[in-house]
Amino acid sequence: MKKHRIGVIGLGYVGLPLAVEFGKVFDTVGFDINSKRVDELNKGIDRTLEVEAKDLKSAKLLNCTSKLEELKKCDFFIVAVPTPVDKYKNPDLTPLIRASETVGKVIKKKDIVVYESTVYPGATEEDCIPVVEKISGLKMNKDFFCGFSPERINPGDKVHTLTTIKKITSGSTPESAEEIDQVYRKVIKAGTHKASSIKVAEAAKVIENSQRDINIAFVNELAVLFDRMGIDTIEVLEAAGTKWNFLPFRPGLVGGHCIGVDPYYLTHKAEEIGYHPEVILAGRRINDNMGTFVANKVIKLMIGKGHTIKDSRVMVLGMTFKENCPDIRNSRVIDIINELNEFGCRVDVYDPWADRHEVKEEYGVDLVAKPGKNYSAVICAVAHDEFRKIDLNKMKKDKNAVVYDVKSILDKNNIDGRL
Repeated sequence: MKKHRIGVIGLGYVGLPLAVEFGKVFDTVGFDINSKRVDELNKGIDRTLEVEAKDLKSAKLLNCTSKLEELKKCDFFIVAVPTPVDKYKNPDLTPLIRASETVGKVIKKKDIVVYESTVYPGATEEDCIPVVEKISGLKMNKDFFCGFSPERINPGDKVHTLTTIKKITSGSTPESAEEIDQVYRKVIKAGTHKASSIKVAEAAKVIENSQRDINIAFVNELAVLFDRMGIDTIEVLEAAGTKWNFLPFRPGLVGGHCIGVDPYYLTHKAEEIGYHPEVILAGRRINDNMGTFVANKVIKLMIGKGHTIKDSRVMVLGMTFKENCPDIRNSRVIDIINELNEFGCRVDVYDPWADRHEVKEEYGVDLVAKPGKNYSAVICAVAHDEFRKIDLNKMKKDKNAVVYDVKSILDKNNIDGRL
């Protein structure tokens, strides 16, 4: 294996940990179009909290930049940009196409480009590489080579980190696949799995999150069903979980950059080739409606306790898409907030992990600096550690105030309902 110079394009939740690990072994350029983000990283500050300052400093061979010229020194490019969906739930490849344009401006003969962004099978070779070829004037497998190695970053997870998760690799030729695999093996302690083709690697990644989405949808549907029966869903799951092969999924809001998005990439491709996926889309519909279900359940509990709904004050604890993590991308807590607003409630939202400016820009919600008092209802929407020990009594208007626990982290004796 030759001594490569690595260029990582996109320094977010996925790209930065990659750039740091490669920067311990290879000369590495971390590129991002956000100059403010680059300046902070060069000062040892990572707002995503995925990489600590000491780890940034340990990557002695890493240079973070927003200057395209720096990428021209590289010969092994890794694209790690977001792959969101638009308001119609269709794949938005804009970041990926722009990153491919960037690669096209700097790639040279014999170079390699590897995509990590989650896509539908075929996207790398059918959507991205033509852009690289057009801009560069080069041809894949003749002048340069391509690969796909799907990211498996779990934001906020300090146990299952980049180097401890087995990495899928693939390449556009057998030789490039082996070269790509060897490069990743230099930084991935858990080892690699070399897929037979780029499409297999793409499909493997997109079904990982689709599988989780469907499993969570099943227990979410059970939560709705058992609520009508007056049965506690968590107690049912705990009882069923005494069997060795019962899958331990729990109900909840399904958002974030992966599980709440990736299934739409797979269903988009399925419908493009004339197949209507029923199970995957059914799971998405169930999960996308859970925020509305929670809000309506809370309203019913409030009515049952004699509260006037219009202008009642409600505290929502949590805005990020998951616990102990600042990531607000595709947070479905907003569905609870919007539904409560429709009922005329006055909603306060508190989250010690979320950036108030990002939340305002993304969702139009003003986070409160700290929980207030005199709330008719309190909803624990995210399982931050801080919320496990929070004093609910200080927030409640009176003993009739409703407490609803979306994540089942509070004492059952102190709540009125939970998923």
